[in-house]
Amino acid sequence: MNGKNNIAIGFLIMGLFMAYGFILIYLRDFATGKEEWINSYSIGKHFETRLAHVHGNLFAFLNILIGYLLLHFNNKLTNTKAISWLALTGLLMPIGILTEVYFGIPPVLVLIGAVAMTTSVIWLGFSFCNLKINNDK
Repeated sequence: MNGKNNIAIGFLIMGLFMAYGFILIYLRDFATGKEEWINSYSIGKHFETRLAHVHGNLFAFLNILIGYLLLHFNNKLTNTKAISWLALTGLLMPIGILTEVYFGIPPVLVLIGAVAMTTSVIWLGFSFCNLKINNDK
């Protein structure tokens, strides 16, 4: 069912990145060495982790929205399966940021996720531009 997985996974990923926000709060306010963490606000790991947190929640929300729209307009849009999978693949972007920060993995997942999410959003936009609405009541 196109869209259902986007909604379910979107909420789950959003919950995980929201919980990750608590880790960031802990590092800023309570952890040993918090002064060093605060001083690196706009550089290095601190910046990257905040970037992952924000994009994780944004991309999760986009999946929820895209999933809802795909479910609602499933019979009127084409290529819904491809759009759905691209949006889900987009979640690799914030996950890729975290794997880069914590495991030193090259940012290939970031690029794949960014391209996939951008493509899904643009493709869905064009799909809605081409949508034929029957105004007969």
